[in-house]
Amino acid sequence: MGQLQRMQLIEHQSRAFLEGVIENINDQWVFFDYETDEAMMLEHYIDQEIEIYFQHKWIKGILEEDGRLNHKNETIFLLDKMKVRMRKQIVFSLQMLLDEFDDDVFLQFLSTLNTLDFSIYDCIFCHNHLSFLDNLDKKQGVNILIFDNEESVVAVQHHFIYENEKQDRFEFTLSTGKRVVIDKMLK
Repeated sequence: MGQLQRMQLIEHQSRAFLEGVIENINDQWVFFDYETDEAMMLEHYIDQEIEIYFQHKWIKGILEEDGRLNHKNETIFLLDKMKVRMRKQIVFSLQMLLDEFDDDVFLQFLSTLNTLDFSIYDCIFCHNHLSFLDNLDKKQGVNILIFDNEESVVAVQHHFIYENEKQDRFEFTLSTGKRVVIDKMLK
C-alpha cells in the first residue's frame, strides 16, 4: 500500500471536518461550528485550504484576506451565512505513530477503530512511546491513545515489540465496558 492510499483512507474518515457557517461581524469573518456552537475567527485559516458550499457544491480553495477564496485562479468572495468546512488536524503524535505502522497493522488498526464507530479525527490524546525509541534496534513499550466520538470513549493500548520480528497488540476498551483485542505478528 502506498502513501497515497493511506492518505485516501485517512481523508475519508468520518468527522474529518469542522463544519459551520460564517458571518461578517464588524468587518471580521467569524466561523460558527455546527457541532459545538463555538465561534472562532476565520482569519486563523488564512493561506490554508478550506471548502465553501457555493452553487450547490463544495468548492476547495485557499482562504485569502478580506474574505476571498482563491479557487483555481478564480476569486470567490465569501458571503454572510455561507456554509464552510475545514479539515481537522490529526494529533501530531498519532500521525507519527500511523506512519510507523506496517500496512497490515495500519489497516487492522484503522478498520477496528472504524468498526467501533470511531475515527482517526476523534483522537483527543496520544502518547507515542515508539517515537522516543528511534535510535534503538530493539523497541518495546506501550502507546496509549484515547478517542472520543461524542457518544462514547475508547482507550487504546498498543503494545509493541520490534526486534527480529514485529509484534503489535491492540487493546480497545470502550466506556461501555466492551473490549476488543487484536494481535499481529510480522516478520
